[in-house]
Amino acid sequence: MSNLEAQPAEVECRTVAQNSVAQTSSDEKRGRLRAEVLTARDVPLGGPRAMTVHRTVPQRSRSLIGAWCFADHYGPDDVSVTGGMDVPPHPHTGLQTASWLFTGEIEHRDTMGNHAMVRPGELNLMTAGHGIAHTEVSTPDTTVLHGVQLWIALPADAVDTPRDFAHYAPPLVTVGEVTARVFLGELLGSTSPVHTFTPLLGAELHLPAGAEITLDVREDFEHGFLVDSGSVDIVDSTAPTIERTQLGYVGLGASTITLRNRAEGAARIVILGGAPLNEDIVMWWNFIGRSHDDIVAFREEWMAHSERFGQVQGYTGEIQHLPAPTLPGTRLRARENVPGRAQEG
Repeated sequence: MSNLEAQPAEVECRTVAQNSVAQTSSDEKRGRLRAEVLTARDVPLGGPRAMTVHRTVPQRSRSLIGAWCFADHYGPDDVSVTGGMDVPPHPHTGLQTASWLFTGEIEHRDTMGNHAMVRPGELNLMTAGHGIAHTEVSTPDTTVLHGVQLWIALPADAVDTPRDFAHYAPPLVTVGEVTARVFLGELLGSTSPVHTFTPLLGAELHLPAGAEITLDVREDFEHGFLVDSGSVDIVDSTAPTIERTQLGYVGLGASTITLRNRAEGAARIVILGGAPLNEDIVMWWNFIGRSHDDIVAFREEWMAHSERFGQVQGYTGEIQHLPAPTLPGTRLRARENVPGRAQEG
């Protein structure tokens, strides 16, 4: 999963002490969940026939949710119009990529020699660590691409971990009318065996029209609810209704969160949760480091065809080494990431 922006911004995510969170209003003190809605920024990826993605994380008001540091939502994308996905060999450092599709199929190759398919309802988790390169190509039979592109920042003690790749097809969980697939962490009695380096939750949730469900969640997690379809309320919270492509955020301290689908049709939600990373990270293009100098070094090594990233075998496209964009002339001002609280006072 690549960030194909021609001029990607350098993003510095800094965490600060939680006691800097502003005091809540009187209705929140009476027990309402403190929540907010993040509106996506539309980003065209590629050339004239670009596929547009809806990016909710990172943004100025919230850089991370747990260790989730990048969330792009795309589709349904008509491949006959956009040309589908064909991303040449490109690098990653300091992160894990979580591939999750609703429709379509993508062929994955990487410098470990993995050749795998990304299919709906099946997780492919690639660990970049010290460095990896990979390709992504939608298959010839794919007519519609639809899914999410997710990155997870690795903590400082794991940034140089060896490359890795995991695949998992989570079982369907049914609670009344609601169904779910838990691809990372634990929810609704289902637990993913896939290893992550910080405590995380990732799940796809389906609610029929008018359905409601109360989720038992970890109080030390912050949570994001990315709506793919439907109109969803976080019941008894300060947030407005979450519409398609928006993300509802609930901070630390909630032990239960109730979701309700207000739409006439079914709702599909991707749940992202995790313990706050509590570390400063720098993101630029497809790299995560701890300083601007880290990013400069990663870019130089990629452009020099360093063994840090290795070589992808089997990709037949014309571009065998995706050039890195030009680095920005100046740094952006650092962004504070303040894990909110579900309730205060």
